[in-house]
Amino acid sequence: MRELRYPPATRLDIDETLHGHTVRDPYRWLEDADSTETKEWSAAQDTLYNQLSSAYETRDWFADQVRSLMGAGHVGVPLWRGERRFRSRRNPGQEHAVLHVRDGGGPERALIDPGALDPSGLTTLDAWRPSPDGRLLAYQLSEGGDEESLLRVIDVDSGELVDEPIDRTRYSPVAWLPDGSAFYYVRRLPEDEVPEDETSYHRRVYLHRLGTPADQDALVFGAGRDKTEYFGVSVSRDGRWLLLTSVKGTSSATNAWIADLAEGPLESPRLVTIQEDVDHDLHPEVGRDGRLYLFTDRDAPRGRLCVTDPAAPGYENWSTLVAEDPEAVLEGHALLDGEGLDSPELLVAWSRHAISEISRHDAGSGERLGTLAMPGLGSLNGLSTRPEGGHEAWFGYTDNTHPSSVYHYDARSGEVTRWADPPGEIELPGVRTEQVAFSSKDGTTVRMLVVSPAEPADGPLPTVLYGYGGFQISLTPGYSAAILAWVRAGGVYAVANLRGGLEEGEEWHRGGMLGNKQNVFDDCAAAAEHLVSSGITSTERLAVMGGSNGGLLVGAMVTQRPDLFAAAVCSAPLLDMVRYERFGLGQLWNVEYGSAEDPEQLGWLLGYSPYHNVRSGTRYPATLFTVFDNDTRVDPMHARKLCAWMQHATSAPIGEHPVLIRREAEVGHSSRSVSRSVALTSEQLAFLAHHLGLSIP
Repeated sequence: MRELRYPPATRLDIDETLHGHTVRDPYRWLEDADSTETKEWSAAQDTLYNQLSSAYETRDWFADQVRSLMGAGHVGVPLWRGERRFRSRRNPGQEHAVLHVRDGGGPERALIDPGALDPSGLTTLDAWRPSPDGRLLAYQLSEGGDEESLLRVIDVDSGELVDEPIDRTRYSPVAWLPDGSAFYYVRRLPEDEVPEDETSYHRRVYLHRLGTPADQDALVFGAGRDKTEYFGVSVSRDGRWLLLTSVKGTSSATNAWIADLAEGPLESPRLVTIQEDVDHDLHPEVGRDGRLYLFTDRDAPRGRLCVTDPAAPGYENWSTLVAEDPEAVLEGHALLDGEGLDSPELLVAWSRHAISEISRHDAGSGERLGTLAMPGLGSLNGLSTRPEGGHEAWFGYTDNTHPSSVYHYDARSGEVTRWADPPGEIELPGVRTEQVAFSSKDGTTVRMLVVSPAEPADGPLPTVLYGYGGFQISLTPGYSAAILAWVRAGGVYAVANLRGGLEEGEEWHRGGMLGNKQNVFDDCAAAAEHLVSSGITSTERLAVMGGSNGGLLVGAMVTQRPDLFAAAVCSAPLLDMVRYERFGLGQLWNVEYGSAEDPEQLGWLLGYSPYHNVRSGTRYPATLFTVFDNDTRVDPMHARKLCAWMQHATSAPIGEHPVLIRREAEVGHSSRSVSRSVALTSEQLAFLAHHLGLSIP
């Protein structure tokens, strides 16, 4: 066999001085995906990956296991419109979940089936929202794996389109008026009205009246505001109140306004400030009881629920209904006020150290009445009630060994019962799940969920450490075919609750953002050291894994602590933290990371930017980058550039600890078909098994 070599990659002599820092960028040419040089380099990397991955003997076994474990399917929490019920369900063998509808006691029927619309599996259902009477459905589809949603409206009875599709509506909420004649929504400006590099930004709020061309929709809000702002809109059930929120990029600092739609034209509502220019999260909602509910972390980092009169929404009028819990994070609420109840009841969802629970409260006073019996130590997914009121609530639940099921709560009897199970039959491996705590570098207590075989072999065991650590995203217990397949093979899978998430509230998030970002990486290193010191694994049998912001985590781990890991999987990552704002949706994230335009913040970024911290002669772990050509959030250039530099710098033989990149076309950052998920996951796990010495029992 010809000697293995990495594909040649030209190193440019690019040294820039930015705010007094010398910044090297030898692989800037790999930013251009369409250049001949980049295409040739990528094709050569494809060949190398295919050549080496052919030796990963466990790939087919993992594919069979992941496919089988995903065969449980999926059931979603129901959304009610009178006696009409909407919910998503994926049956075994289906590539995507299907939106179903059921009228009263009649049969359930498919309403939107992405697989039927596109047998290739490249079309995804991104969002859906029925009108208040359930007669119409607004929904968003992305086609061809492009992540660019089109907003359509259909008649639920006939399935026929009742309006022309509206483009540029990715991530748009839909706020129907009660009679279904119109809705508020969010749309980006046309490409010819904005600079070429800003086409992913510049959102506006519009009012769309059915039957009217979208280019005639009334502009309601957004003109002259920051180009990175995202807007939220909702209308109260009685149609009187419009609520509008805005956040800059991915910031949690929320501006919020309310308008009485009875005062004047729907196209130009008079917006009254609820909160503006305050660095706190806020989710406002007008309840059926006429009160304005305010779910906020203002003066309560773990969250509290306040109420006020919608006509007097200012902060000085807020009254705390459910106070902050010193150890749990507020996650949501629902009002039950139907007949047969002694008094209206408020359900409040919490996460206590990443484990979900629901408490019961008197809706008037907020007095705690008790808790709901939970199925186990797991995670909630949605908390739904009938919009017209009632005594029933539904919520989704999952944990590490239970696929998502739906549970029903009857406030009259106080009973919680299982309402719907996933449709597929599966055989689960025996596992043991333990939540452990350890100290990070600065003494902060960090928690981690460790999933291992029920009867493990003698250690150290091949172990995957997974993390994210950013954007207020909590990693909570959940069913995962990848985790269960790895554990069935005899490995251990650990999920760390690093700072930057919301597992312990907003202070936990802020402890891992901007100038505190290094805390996230220190937490992950401490998690790895705990797994080794406790005898679960060794550095020769430990891997780190993550995607997106979690890919940045992996990149930081392999460049800061290559001694801790034998292997790494880095998926859809950010890695060049000096130039990240120039690509994808990067400008949305400077509120989380900081900007290279700011001298102080550039210093933070250079301190941990994986691309700028590669050191020649370092024995780097075996590393697999996985990227997706249609990724509109994180540009694959990040992985290309770091892959090239690590291939140049590593002292590890290519046959022992290779640095590889796996490309996938016609798929974006997140949603994908089952078959594509199986293929990606099985190749990632096979790579890790090969380099951690995991043999199939």
